[in-house]
Amino acid sequence: MNRLQELEAFVAVVDFQGFSNASDKLGVAKSMVSRRVSELEQRLGVQLLQRTTRRQSLTEAGREFYQRASQILGDLHEAEQVVADSQCEISGKIRLALPLGFGVRQLAQPIADFLEQHADIEIDIDLNDRHVDLVEDNIDLAIRIGDLQDSSLIARKLASVHLATCASPEYLEKHGEPRHPAELAQHEVLVYSNVAVGRQWFYQQEGKQVSPRMKYRLSANNGEFLAAVASYGHAIVSAPLAFLQDYIEAGQLVSILTDFPRPEIGMYAVYPPGRLVSRRVKVLSDTLYAYFRERAI
Repeated sequence: MNRLQELEAFVAVVDFQGFSNASDKLGVAKSMVSRRVSELEQRLGVQLLQRTTRRQSLTEAGREFYQRASQILGDLHEAEQVVADSQCEISGKIRLALPLGFGVRQLAQPIADFLEQHADIEIDIDLNDRHVDLVEDNIDLAIRIGDLQDSSLIARKLASVHLATCASPEYLEKHGEPRHPAELAQHEVLVYSNVAVGRQWFYQQEGKQVSPRMKYRLSANNGEFLAAVASYGHAIVSAPLAFLQDYIEAGQLVSILTDFPRPEIGMYAVYPPGRLVSRRVKVLSDTLYAYFRERAI
């Protein structure tokens, strides 16, 4: 029996919740699907499925084997797609994860341009400031801002992101303007909660980094929201300049501590580990890289 057919039969039974549905999906008789799964179990010497008259469920060994088998079939599909894509115009679906604020403000235009250039591409976007699990959520490409904590990811830097520290004129009139990062300890700040470093602000001073003690009562996982709150006169915010610029130009926020710049952070395209990158995903990454190469964020 062909080992690939055994894997396909087993994964299809799990994915489509039964032998009948797997039979329809694979286009072979139900008895053939059952035979392939049985011969797989005999060859492995372990039961993968608990069978009853109404349903099938995975054994513990079956759950582990299903993860490996699904990955193998997925890699095979990606390898075939890479070869097929190289011979023709790119097509197919891309699962893309974007941070909410940057997705709306910075990435909408290049993605719209990409779709305009490639009529056979479909993009499914997850806009979320949380760090999604690329493997578990079946993400082909994600855009992430800041330090990459997962060293297993394949990353490509797209741009540098500038940070600024701001407060409203009303806040500064009432509480005074800090002249040194250490003075932030006497002020209230707004904290980005999605990453641990959001609670610790680093500033450059004479070639060294300084990090002040800070107190806060409000944290949020979205930088745009924090910028809006600061514009109403509550606390000091430090965030990507892209979120603050409109408020600065409108006079609702004022840049402070400009003699002590915060280090830039990176914007990265990241791919899940252990998976071949399809040509359509690579072309999208190349498009974003070319777009941001000439722009300051």
